[in-house]
Amino acid sequence: MAETIEALVEGGKASAGPPLGPALGPLGVNIMEVINTINEKTKDFSGMKVPVKVIVDPKTKSFEIEVGTPPAASLIFNELGIEKGSGAPSTHKVGNLSIDQAIKIAKMKYQNLLGRSLKEKTKEIIGTCVSIGVKVDGKDPKEVIREINEGKYDDKFQ
Repeated sequence: MAETIEALVEGGKASAGPPLGPALGPLGVNIMEVINTINEKTKDFSGMKVPVKVIVDPKTKSFEIEVGTPPAASLIFNELGIEKGSGAPSTHKVGNLSIDQAIKIAKMKYQNLLGRSLKEKTKEIIGTCVSIGVKVDGKDPKEVIREINEGKYDDKFQ
């Protein structure tokens, strides 16, 4: 029976310390080999927290690593170069995301979003902007979602 360890690590900077080291130790795998593989697979998400699953077969000591995508908010922060969202998202805005950046993030998280089309998935990303206090194209994110529903940005979803 394979053992699964799930952890949130910083992209490209996993270490043998907690949370991974103590969890991997009892399984008898080469911890540094696992850490190096995780760092290799997450280096594109540098500076962001990335969900990682390590699946270990205790009999053969072989392992498999599945890397998730960072939360939408982390991708938005990274795209805007900001540390965190607004403490008061309805009144205090901390950044401005372009519709093209929202589409780029929707493509990065494509498999993990619920919408059926890129258009719907982009609206999910813009919805995240509402809760973290980020404007989209200089406007309130809810207004941009309404404009997407009206077809104003349809040319971008072709």
